[in-house]
Amino acid sequence: MLTGATILGIADATHYLVGETDQTGSFSKLPQLERVAVCDSLSEAKALLRSHHYDQASLKLQSAYDEMCGTGDSLGGMIEQSIKL
Repeated sequence: MLTGATILGIADATHYLVGETDQTGSFSKLPQLERVAVCDSLSEAKALLRSHHYDQASLKLQSAYDEMCGTGDSLGGMIEQSIKL
């Protein structure tokens, strides 16, 4: 599991959530923001992080099936990738 700036995307959702993941895997708001950011596109999410001087983030994607049924692994069926901003 990667820690730091995180972009969450759920299949069929019309937005991405932007925040941070800590060592325990908890997702929360970025320290610079008052709440978890909601972005309409991946490009917007990346631009938001760049505007706060991040150069890397974890992109986590989950399908609706994974969300409902899970796969039993530690990520709960979520695909995680480190991306450069």
